[in-house]
Amino acid sequence: MLLAEDYTFLFNLDAQLLFDTALLAAAVFLLFLGMSYLLFNPARKLLADRQERIDSDINSAKEDKESAAALKAEYEAKLKEVDKEVEVILSEARQKAMKNEAKIIGEAKEEASRIVRRAQEEAELEKKHAMDDMKQEMIQIASLMAEKVVAASIDTKIQDTLVEETLKEMGNSTWLS
Repeated sequence: MLLAEDYTFLFNLDAQLLFDTALLAAAVFLLFLGMSYLLFNPARKLLADRQERIDSDINSAKEDKESAAALKAEYEAKLKEVDKEVEVILSEARQKAMKNEAKIIGEAKEEASRIVRRAQEEAELEKKHAMDDMKQEMIQIASLMAEKVVAASIDTKIQDTLVEETLKEMGNSTWLS
């Protein structure tokens, strides 16, 4: 049979082992405290700072998103206003163009009527000049004819009378055509 003493030696549970275990536990505890002070707390602080930065980035992103939505709505409203302004400007430009068109057409008509009137006046003057030239030629021809027919028997008074009678007989209707 085995005694209790034999069991202690079986597992080697002696005072030295218990003292080494306690010393080891105290060393581990001190090491844990030192490590937590040197490593765990800075790591926790680093993680807390990182979490804080991430939270602030998320909040900043939310604010930026809200700001962007507000700016988008504002720009869309401005674009609608700009479209309205463009339409107003285009309609004003069309009206001005129509007025300018009417003005240009009126000036062109006036110029055309002036040109026609001037052409008619020139034609009338040319007609008068042609009539005068024809009269002069007729006078010369009539005087030559009269001179040949009555060479010495008719004087200038009779000659002028003959020319006037010839012109009266021909009349103005001959010159107008």
